[in-house]
Amino acid sequence: MSKKSAKRKLPLVYQPVGFLFGWAGGLLAGYAFRTAWRALRHEDDAPDALDRDRGWGEVILAAAVQGAIFAAARSAADRTGAVAIERHTGVWPAKEKEKGKGKKGRD
Repeated sequence: MSKKSAKRKLPLVYQPVGFLFGWAGGLLAGYAFRTAWRALRHEDDAPDALDRDRGWGEVILAAAVQGAIFAAARSAADRTGAVAIERHTGVWPAKEKEKGKGKKGRD
């Protein structure tokens, strides 16, 4: 199998690996958010958007902290899975970007 055909088939192979890493990252992110919220507000439960007893500031703060933690965990999980696939197969599991594109005003 040539390296070119391996690149075409690898994203399909990567999907279950990416799913498992994403799932594990989500679990860790949930735990990290609960821990961070306890440290920030000394409360066990973070406010929900529909929680009538919480103010806008608390709800937005909780959403921002949760979003940042989940985005970081998702990126870490995706990157870990991609590095693992590359180490085992020698091929990066994402499509390569074309060189020269996306460079506005740099010519």
